[in-house]
Amino acid sequence: MKAIEPILRFLADKSVLLLGMGREGRSSLRFLQTYMPQTKIGIADKNTQLDLSDFDTTSIKIILGDNYLEAINDFDIVIKSPGISLKNTLVDVSKITSQTDLFLQAFGKQSIAVTGTKGKSTTSSFINHVLSQIFENVLFGGNIGLPLLDLTDKIDSKTIVVLELSSHQLEYIHRAPHIAVLLNLFEEHLDHYVSYTAYQKAKYNIALKQDKQDFFIYNNDDKEIAQRIAEQPFVSHGFTFSAKTDENVYSFCQNNQFFLKKDGKVQLIKTVNDSFPLKGKHNEANIGAAIAALSCIDGVDVNKIGNCFDSFKPLHHRMELLGTYEGIVFYNDSISTIPQASIAAVEALQNVDTLILGGMDRGIDYQILADYFTTNHAVRHFIFVGKAGERMFELFTNNHIENLYKVNDYHEVVKIAKQVTQKGKICLLSPAAPSYDQFKNFEQRGEVFEMLIKKE
Repeated sequence: MKAIEPILRFLADKSVLLLGMGREGRSSLRFLQTYMPQTKIGIADKNTQLDLSDFDTTSIKIILGDNYLEAINDFDIVIKSPGISLKNTLVDVSKITSQTDLFLQAFGKQSIAVTGTKGKSTTSSFINHVLSQIFENVLFGGNIGLPLLDLTDKIDSKTIVVLELSSHQLEYIHRAPHIAVLLNLFEEHLDHYVSYTAYQKAKYNIALKQDKQDFFIYNNDDKEIAQRIAEQPFVSHGFTFSAKTDENVYSFCQNNQFFLKKDGKVQLIKTVNDSFPLKGKHNEANIGAAIAALSCIDGVDVNKIGNCFDSFKPLHHRMELLGTYEGIVFYNDSISTIPQASIAAVEALQNVDTLILGGMDRGIDYQILADYFTTNHAVRHFIFVGKAGERMFELFTNNHIENLYKVNDYHEVVKIAKQVTQKGKICLLSPAAPSYDQFKNFEQRGEVFEMLIKKE
């Protein structure tokens, strides 16, 4: 109980609204009913068919339906789920908290967290992989893995907690992790925020809420991050990483070699070969960030970090090789939801003949994608799906790019891909758009794609 006392003190003698009853909301309810059973609890969710049969809701006030956000005014504290946007809601921000906020108030000093528009799952997973081979008690959660409050009973004073955190989870925090990594900032989640700047500021909380004893690892090549720092300097110890050859930064990559410039000396961490599964400049940046972050942890011998590279297994749906079918090499990069991610995947794989694009339209700018493929002609065929695909199709047409195919579903996607892709070359699913128009999430999109290429 002692470890979670900061959480209990924060919520003591207050009425608590659980805003959203997805994975985190249910976790929060379990926590409250276990450790604070006398708390006045409310549940608010848009879903009128919410199934709460696995909980005792006798004394809980439940508000469901389109007006569920109005319940915010009736409670002292609101534990908001990440997926709920408050951008069009007038609300007292001082009463808004989250699982991430509560968790960091208790365990921020023993946490290392990664955020960024792209690469946070790979980077945090790599950090967790390395630490798990060095220390006995390492936990992994947040935007990937278990909800944070589900980890609390497993934490002792020696536990290291690795977190992947989204902008939604960082938006209302009061305390940032001891070691924080900001990989990049690209235009994303414009359906959730009032502006791109608001999205950036939510991410940047991972640095602003640190103190002077903490460590902030950030991308030296990212102009948006530089702008945030210029406008609001951080107070923690700052270390930079880069995918470029730059000995002025703390961690960098050169000719498949990862280096760390520590105490004024450039130190080789690892040389990788073509068999290393994380390919591309973006992954060089991700691994560089991980190395920098790992070097800030007491008890980590940087000379041994390189020993952990070869045993790392890449995550599914991230430039994942699915195999060769009918002479065509298929890759699944369903995690790609922005143009920059798709471009990075094409550049990393280098032999892409057909590219599958599109999905749910969040209103981000796709002109960068059309302009890139106007001047880079390696990809010969483009298959578009969904509302985002329709908008990309128009931009590509206006740029006079040829071999464009607009389809309605993934059965048609795979059928055309097998017809037009040159044997021996790559068909890449890297959609540059979210999946929620046709699928539950990007994982399901990737799984359906894999099932269809094997079946049809």
